[in-house]
Amino acid sequence: MTGKAAPASAKIIVTPKGERLAILPAEDYEDMRDALVHAQAIADVEAGRDEPITLDEMHALLDAPSPLTFWREKRGLTRAALAEAAHLRESDIEDLESGKASTKKVMTRIATVLKVAVEELL
Repeated sequence: MTGKAAPASAKIIVTPKGERLAILPAEDYEDMRDALVHAQAIADVEAGRDEPITLDEMHALLDAPSPLTFWREKRGLTRAALAEAAHLRESDIEDLESGKASTKKVMTRIATVLKVAVEELL
């Protein structure tokens, strides 16, 4: 809790159990939720739990055949180098980059090598 006052449009009520609740317009709630999501994203970057990418990189990610291809290239790895580091075959990496499904175990090994969350590869 930040100690800041509730928005002027909020109505504070007290429940029979003594809990103080704020009722506010959806727009105010959405603005506060967005601010919290933003603050969490900044905290994740500062703590090293997330890696920011530039606008150009975002376009490259969207244009890449797959997120795996983007992250492999961003890390400067060939398919062969990634396959070796993840204890896979190069053809496995090629298949995954072309959209073939994989197991969580394999994707976790690749994510570990690329230093990204598995979700970033999906």
